[in-house]
Amino acid sequence: MGDVHVGTCAWTEKTMVDLWYPKGVTSPEQRLRYYASRFDTVEVDSPFYALPQRSYAEKWAARTPPGFIFNVKAYGMMTGHEVDERSLAPELREYEHEVSPRGRVCRPHPDMVDAAFDLFVSAMEPLRDAGKMGGVLMQFPPYFTANTPEHERRNLDYIEYAKDKLDGHRVLVEFRHPSWVRDGRADRTLKWLADRDLAYVSVDSPELPDRSTMPRLAALTSDWAYVRMHGRNAATWRSRTESSADRFDYLYATEELREWEPRIRDLARDADQTFVMFNNNKYDYAQRNAAEIQTILGDLVPPRADEPGDGAPTLF
Repeated sequence: MGDVHVGTCAWTEKTMVDLWYPKGVTSPEQRLRYYASRFDTVEVDSPFYALPQRSYAEKWAARTPPGFIFNVKAYGMMTGHEVDERSLAPELREYEHEVSPRGRVCRPHPDMVDAAFDLFVSAMEPLRDAGKMGGVLMQFPPYFTANTPEHERRNLDYIEYAKDKLDGHRVLVEFRHPSWVRDGRADRTLKWLADRDLAYVSVDSPELPDRSTMPRLAALTSDWAYVRMHGRNAATWRSRTESSADRFDYLYATEELREWEPRIRDLARDADQTFVMFNNNKYDYAQRNAAEIQTILGDLVPPRADEPGDGAPTLF
């Protein structure tokens, strides 16, 4: 049975910083050091919106202790999302692409997507060199489906392409359309991922009346298990909110977290490492729920060097 690593999908969400960080913990360096004294892993969300500079990863590695693990969300263009043209890296601007009325890059040339993968891999090298790179989260959009054999084959081919481009990186696959696991497809999808050592991302999200969200299926398809807790706010799930945090405005009740305890224990029994990541990033909800599930899981979670209540950690 491997360890269970618990963390959140951000550490600088605007509505959270004043609630969770102690007074005086204000700089980016202080915040990451404080976060790493409470949790041993984090999911980096910002690369989804814009390719980061290599120097960012160098700083992340330098500001965290040995053994800390960064799981990094792939750039939106790498998973078929439209991205803000203003956020394009200079190296990508030369490629052919269309721009929507909202200023989003759509239907980029395949060479542009190829270059985006290369830039992402290069930017993450400092984390790999430091032994702190976990997985690359490939969160596909709701329109990435298996609704028809043609859609399924085309999209599986794309996942294989992405795996090849991310060679040497652990790939975490999050589907957001239930066609991948409903109507008898679950076993086929999970076997396909397992045959390629791709980690299925188990999710907790609202269960809508139209059954359009992913079911709460806990599954292991590689030596790492990965669980993302999105919250259960059905009212905001499909809304175009002011910020992404507004969509995930939800604080799990203790009994809802306990629903996942046997599932996580089952995953951890067979996985080398298990990650439970909270994406309910409104206010300090993610940090509060992450701390609570650490207590629920107890013996499975490695202790931190500086536990809450033991005084302020060293920040410099």
